[in-house]
Amino acid sequence: MNSFETDLKRAVFSWGFVIGLILEILILMSAGFGSDIFKMSIPVLCTFPYGTAWLAEWESGFLKACLPRTSVSSYIMGKILSSGISGGLLEALGCQIYLLIQGQENPGINIQLIFMSGALWAMISALLAALSKSRYLAYGGGFVLYYFLVILHERYLTGIYCLYPYEWFMPKHMWMFEDAGVLMLVSGILLIVSCLYYEVLRRCIENV
Repeated sequence: MNSFETDLKRAVFSWGFVIGLILEILILMSAGFGSDIFKMSIPVLCTFPYGTAWLAEWESGFLKACLPRTSVSSYIMGKILSSGISGGLLEALGCQIYLLIQGQENPGINIQLIFMSGALWAMISALLAALSKSRYLAYGGGFVLYYFLVILHERYLTGIYCLYPYEWFMPKHMWMFEDAGVLMLVSGILLIVSCLYYEVLRRCIENV
């Protein structure tokens, strides 16, 4: 089994994923898609499955035992893909299960955008964890940045909606190429964050 398959199984079949999924469904059932609590939960819950995975392996010394069995690139790509996929899947699956429970068809919600937003904030949190070597920033750093962007838009830059995190999964403005335009922006940011995460992990591994 390669590094990616191992990491993905550890992420999706983890207590963090299950707890995050249950919390997401409960939030949606109690408050709904349009609520602030749902919108603000995204950068937090998506970190539960695998936000601190690399940090835990680095702190425990497991990294030294793992690297001889795989290449550095494969190891890092496993962490990147598993962090993003598990974070996005948690958000998308939670929304889809909620819709099934409620017996609703998709009420103007683009599940693909929700998946990509979850993947993005999961990766941002993983990057902050690797940079800081702190579990607190792994779980809270993404939320702080997310909240900062929300306040920045709502108070100062109301016309620049492309920097508004809510627009990235529940667009209210007219985007070029509509939802595809949002997807391209989020995908571009995700790619940049993934590249930064790759470089940070590579440098950390070189010093092990």
